[in-house]
Amino acid sequence: MGGKENELRNRIKSVSNTQKITTAMRLVAAAKVRRAQAAVLAGRPFSEALQGIFGNLITEVSKEDIEELPLLKAREVSKVTLVVLAGDRGLCGGFNTYAIKKSEARLRELREKKIDVELVVVGKKPAVHFKRRTTPISNTFIMGQAPTSAESNAITTYLTNRYLSGETDSVEFVYTKFLSLIASSPQIRTVLPLKLRGIETEGDEIFMLTTKQGKLALERAPSTPAGEVDRRGYMSYEQDPLIIFNAVLPLYLNGQILRMLQESVASELAARMTAMGAASDNAKNLKKDLSRKYNRARQASVTNEILEIVAGADASSSG
Repeated sequence: MGGKENELRNRIKSVSNTQKITTAMRLVAAAKVRRAQAAVLAGRPFSEALQGIFGNLITEVSKEDIEELPLLKAREVSKVTLVVLAGDRGLCGGFNTYAIKKSEARLRELREKKIDVELVVVGKKPAVHFKRRTTPISNTFIMGQAPTSAESNAITTYLTNRYLSGETDSVEFVYTKFLSLIASSPQIRTVLPLKLRGIETEGDEIFMLTTKQGKLALERAPSTPAGEVDRRGYMSYEQDPLIIFNAVLPLYLNGQILRMLQESVASELAARMTAMGAASDNAKNLKKDLSRKYNRARQASVTNEILEIVAGADASSSG
């Protein structure tokens, strides 16, 4: 039985090391989720102020003039730029797979409508996946674990230039909306052309990762929708409000893209927390099973040794 005991002992040691790694990865993901939460909170005042400015500008400019702005004016769609947001790494459950499957489904829908499609991928995982496919990739960006305004601005500038130059007629994002620590949902959102109704009324929700009785917990807090921003302060404009509105639109678009990046990163980290937590639990259960088998094997080995000693003693006394 010695060989089996050694094998079980080595397996127990290996599983214990794996449990330590997965537990550490879960804690790291939890810390990064908190940082993602802090980033959302830090950007919230600017987002709300920008929405308030939009609300004031909308009252100063006629709807007909606004809808003639290049970023808001809809046109016949013959080509779509599909932006896919996923992760740079694995070990996060089905996060990357769900986003890629959602993208594949949207690609099939557009092809069935005879619409040309180009891809912009954000994240290494979708880049590797779609490089093996026939759909052309016009540009690739890194997702990272802490999206910044500079990163979202690079994406915004690239997409805006392609839209304004007529190289694409619509820009759609496939991203993962953060719902809770154990749930997320791949979403498709059209960002260009912008919709005036979304600017006027869109609200937002942020997540608050906390601890209760030593366990991670989640609280949600809705933000103030744009239509409810306090506009009682008088605002005057040195330039034509329409010109200001047109200049502020890219800032608004950049804020929306940054928020989608943050949502996707938070979803990825939450998925990694869940996956690593499940892996830790599985390792713990496997360690218990292996320890039980080891104890039985050890007990059987000791019993056999005792029987051999007794048999030897009986043979000696008989002789």
